[in-house]
Amino acid sequence: MWQALATELSDDGRGGGLDIIAIAVDERTDDVRPWIDGLTMPVLIDSDRVFCDLYGVTNVPTVVWIDEDSRIVRPNSPAFGDDTFKEFHGIDSAKHHDDLRGWVSGSWNAPSAADVAALRTAPTADEQAARTHFRLGVWLLRSGHTEHAAKQFARAGELAPDDFTIRRAAMPLVGVDPFGQEFFDLYEEWKDRTGGRYYPAD
Repeated sequence: MWQALATELSDDGRGGGLDIIAIAVDERTDDVRPWIDGLTMPVLIDSDRVFCDLYGVTNVPTVVWIDEDSRIVRPNSPAFGDDTFKEFHGIDSAKHHDDLRGWVSGSWNAPSAADVAALRTAPTADEQAARTHFRLGVWLLRSGHTEHAAKQFARAGELAPDDFTIRRAAMPLVGVDPFGQEFFDLYEEWKDRTGGRYYPAD
């Protein structure tokens, strides 16, 4: 669906020139390849979590709207390309798609810059430390120090228990299936603790 929206709302479609860029938070290109087969829209791989850190991404899929002047006009929010997993996460994809069409056409009621800023929260000291531990873990893993890397990933998860770009992203790096029971247990634990709220804008 994202590919269809990208085409629909691009200069080549009936829209006003929207570009959709996907960013995968994965370590290896081969982990991403099955999910992007057939896509013509750009897909970047944020293996060093630079985008996640700069934009405060703590869950996936997260969508950020950035206008032609490089301003964030809609801060982080969960959005899906279709309703394949709606029964699991409970989010209707159509609402976001309609808002996106409205933004491109000029009919969407954009929040003020002050409202957007209020919804963008800086990481806590623990969350920032967690990102440091995670980055160190990745460096250790790439250097062949698997056991030490696993300890860093575990510490990162303790410091930022609600950051899926740390906790879930670490699973395949330590040999755990990111679609297995451990992930579902993590998801239920997160939902019980947060009420299923991803970001302040939800």
